[in-house]
Amino acid sequence: MPSPTIKLSAPSTREFWEIDVLFEDEHLLALSKPACLLTSPDRYDPHRPNLMRLLHDGIAAAKPWAASRGLSYLSNAHRLDFETTGILLMAKSKPTLVALAALFGENRPRKTYSALVSGCPAEDRFVIDAPLGQHPTQIGLMRVDPKRGKQSRTEFEVVERFDRYSWMKCHPITGRTHQIRVHLQRAGYSICGDSLYGGEPLLLSRLKPRYELKDGRVERPLIQTVALHAEELSFDHPMTGVSVDIRAPWPKDLTVALKYLRRHQA
Repeated sequence: MPSPTIKLSAPSTREFWEIDVLFEDEHLLALSKPACLLTSPDRYDPHRPNLMRLLHDGIAAAKPWAASRGLSYLSNAHRLDFETTGILLMAKSKPTLVALAALFGENRPRKTYSALVSGCPAEDRFVIDAPLGQHPTQIGLMRVDPKRGKQSRTEFEVVERFDRYSWMKCHPITGRTHQIRVHLQRAGYSICGDSLYGGEPLLLSRLKPRYELKDGRVERPLIQTVALHAEELSFDHPMTGVSVDIRAPWPKDLTVALKYLRRHQA
């Protein structure tokens, strides 16, 4: 049977990834994308490692994970941000990709993200419906743009409240770049670690009473990246019509951060 993990490496940067397979059949492959790996090539720096190129290189080289699956084609129907972890769904053939792209184009898959957020919303559920467009002067940033932005809608649900933080489930109805991050900023909140949109690092010293740091040490954030995880993806299979529900376990740092929030901020 094919391996439940896919091993990838980028010789140019000496980086290595062991990526979990979350779902697979003859048409689809869903992987758990790690943090700090691009989904696809960066238009401004095409030499940076990205998941799709690494996968394509592995297929071309007939790596064991690709040969055992008989893979000759693999293409993604959506993307995750560089620092975002979780479910990335791909098609194993061009006809499947066309059908899958139609599903995402019509915003039919149900996407659920988990986020650790600074601040506590008054309501348990709220919706942000605000058009998004590229920032006119800062490359790579998005902003709310009522005149030229594209329609964007996100539903938010507070799962657990802490003293100064919240664990939230985010359901992006549309699929714009940085949509959840910008919509939370619009609502007056920010994702922990999201420096692009006003998020501060989550530090244990801000959670734990009488925290002491040893001499000569520099405190590191509990989460080194944006605390956003693509946790669940539900849709009707584009080729069989069967209902599919894919889940991605939380990465270790996010799990540890939630444990400390519950211990010191409940």
